Amino acid sequence: MDLKELVEPAHTALCVVECQNGVVGPGSSMPAVAEAVASAGLLERLGFLAKAARSVGVRVVHCTFHAHADLWGGSRNSLLFAVGRRSEVQQYADTDAVKPVPEIGFVEGSDIIVPRFHGLSSVSGTGLAPMLRNEGVTTVVVVGVSLNVAIPNTVFDLVNDGFQVVVPTDGSVATVPGYGEQVLEHTLAYVATLTDVSGLAEEWLEAGT
Repeated sequence: MDLKELVEPAHTALCVVECQNGVVGPGSSMPAVAEAVASAGLLERLGFLAKAARSVGVRVVHCTFHAHADLWGGSRNSLLFAVGRRSEVQQYADTDAVKPVPEIGFVEGSDIIVPRFHGLSSVSGTGLAPMLRNEGVTTVVVVGVSLNVAIPNTVFDLVNDGFQVVVPTDGSVATVPGYGEQVLEHTLAYVATLTDVSGLAEEWLEAGT
């Protein structure tokens, strides 16, 4: 299957992982992630991709991480979760921290938010997979942060659930220089179709003409 057929708008969704103010914005709970995002110019690129997606009817799904006010139900079984619980910045539900960053935006009536309150993946326990299937989605484009943990977890879960997955190589980052490229080349390339943001946007924009 070539890329044009794979990402045909009628059966494709764009999932934007954790591109929220409290993760990739100026007041981040994960400064290393925010710094990597800023250094790569990632948010502007994803804003362009989201705009292209919306223009041809590809649903933009913001997969954000949320926490209850008392952190009830949140995961506790790893160093990452322990650090997050001690952070001065918390991803409390219904606060600015969990809103999509302005560079990507949120369009009422078009975009969807699927929150996650536990775990490492935007799929497991969130209801995302059945909702995508109910809408006839067979291909999911995954972008956002980060290639250290959440992006691979999300890709694996989508593949395990039977979806075709597309990962733009310049649509996500890792916190350590060079590590993201290793994950893409030696792990995600075996389970997902790799492309880039400009090539993907071009396919969508051509489909809309």
